[in-house]
Amino acid sequence: MFTVIHTESSKGWGGQENRTLHEAIGLKKLGAKVLILCQPDSRLALRAQENGIEVRLVKMRKSFDLSAIWQIMRVIREERADIVNTHSGRDSILAGIAGRLSRIKPVIVRTRHLALPITSKFTYSVLPHKVVTVSEYVRQYLIDRGIREDHVTAVPTGVDLSRFDPETEAGTLRRELNLDANSLVVGTIAILRFKKGHHVLLEAIPKILEAVPNAIFVFAGDGPQHENISKVIEEENLGSHVLLLGLRRDIPNVLKSIDLFALPTLEEALGTSFVEAMAMGKPVIGPRVGGVPEVVREGKNGLLVNPGDPTDLANSIIHLLKNPDLAKAMGERGRTIATMEYSVDRMCLRMHELFQTLLSIRATLTKARP
Repeated sequence: MFTVIHTESSKGWGGQENRTLHEAIGLKKLGAKVLILCQPDSRLALRAQENGIEVRLVKMRKSFDLSAIWQIMRVIREERADIVNTHSGRDSILAGIAGRLSRIKPVIVRTRHLALPITSKFTYSVLPHKVVTVSEYVRQYLIDRGIREDHVTAVPTGVDLSRFDPETEAGTLRRELNLDANSLVVGTIAILRFKKGHHVLLEAIPKILEAVPNAIFVFAGDGPQHENISKVIEEENLGSHVLLLGLRRDIPNVLKSIDLFALPTLEEALGTSFVEAMAMGKPVIGPRVGGVPEVVREGKNGLLVNPGDPTDLANSIIHLLKNPDLAKAMGERGRTIATMEYSVDRMCLRMHELFQTLLSIRATLTKARP
């Protein structure tokens, strides 16, 4: 058995924190001792405790916080940590320094969750002994930025197939919304942020409705673009065809209820929302951007479109809505791909194996100069 400390300086909740929690739960099931070290009042702390994961709280006020470094060193020493897995920029600096200074000599792993440009190579090439990315796209980006190829490995984010199971979900959204039985429902699930591309889909909808007048579009999520999206819906008189669901806790139920998943995101490290839709047996449409083409395989489980192109997006949605047999076959293949390649269990097993490999060469790694 080995001991892993996951560190996270973010106080919010999103795909990054969700993956960290799933990893902690999965590694614990595989026999590791797992702790999450995070900020007071963070949502990750609350959810970790709810799931039986031990939590340590440390205030991480800034990237160079001597008090935080000392406190993290103390936790590493008390727990005799074998692995310190960092996740955000601030905790990667603080925990990375703490790990390097500790007499315990833990192996330091940095997980890169985002597709955004990095501002410094320090927390990738200097502090960690290994960098994990959530997609091959992000891995290749770091290599292109000068991080050694053998220093970076991709372990794709997985979804909980016991939760995203089309056999156990009833799919009650149509009844909830009083939709006509003949309605064809296109679902989009994402925070209402400009980079998620809701505006591209809104621009495509009028053309789609000309060809498929019984199409209904549901947006699940909330965020800073809510007011702008609502304004466009009103100005374009789309209120009867575009429904804002707000923040939903029943995403599997929403996905079960739709015919097609589409997200014209402009930036994506991998696209876990696509995988969730695939797991629910739905065909998916996404852009040729970031890690999306790794999960949306053209012509197999869905269609790829040009980023920011409402006409291309409209044509692809029309094509699948008018070809239900093709859409169904794509959904079935998507479920298979999600099951075989993108399950939480597979993700956790790969992380467990990586940690074991790193610990087998721990002496060599920790003796090397950073």
